Amino acid sequence: MSTYINTEIKPFNATAYHNGKFVQVSDADLKGKWSVVFFYPADFTFVCPTELGDLADNYAEFQKMGVEIYSVSTDTHFTHKAWHDTSDTISKLQYPMIGDPTGTITRNFGVMIEEAGLADRGTFVIDPQGIIQIVEINAGGIGRDALELLRKVKAAQYVASHPGEVCPAKWKEGEATLAPSLDLVGKI
Repeated sequence: MSTYINTEIKPFNATAYHNGKFVQVSDADLKGKWSVVFFYPADFTFVCPTELGDLADNYAEFQKMGVEIYSVSTDTHFTHKAWHDTSDTISKLQYPMIGDPTGTITRNFGVMIEEAGLADRGTFVIDPQGIIQIVEINAGGIGRDALELLRKVKAAQYVASHPGEVCPAKWKEGEATLAPSLDLVGKI
């Protein structure tokens, strides 16, 4: 698998279910702000609603940071609406649920499971220029954690706004960062 880090997102146009309406979403919507594109295998499944619900529970924190979340599966926007209307967990979602029945977006991000026609559990953090800064891909049975994603987005935003500094392992907002230099080599 080739790396997607520091690459620009590819063009796309899709229909999403968002706040009771069908809306158009494109790559242009992801530019100008931080975005999380959160791929999952399918609506009406088992691990997926726990992940999407976790994101919904933490959505306000992402919004405070200027981050929009876009969930994506190879289901249609109609299926997203049906799931939203019938699941207590999914009915909490306030972020767009993008339908990708052709698999174009899923393939653009390299997370299509071709033999199943479904997406891997892929998470992509995209900066305001449309450049991918974080990629995480989990096996189907392993759910993701919205709080860990929040921590990673905070670190990405910090590094972007503080040239010459980097965030060490387990870094949390307000903690010390590092300024890479010859003086640090072998001292950490």
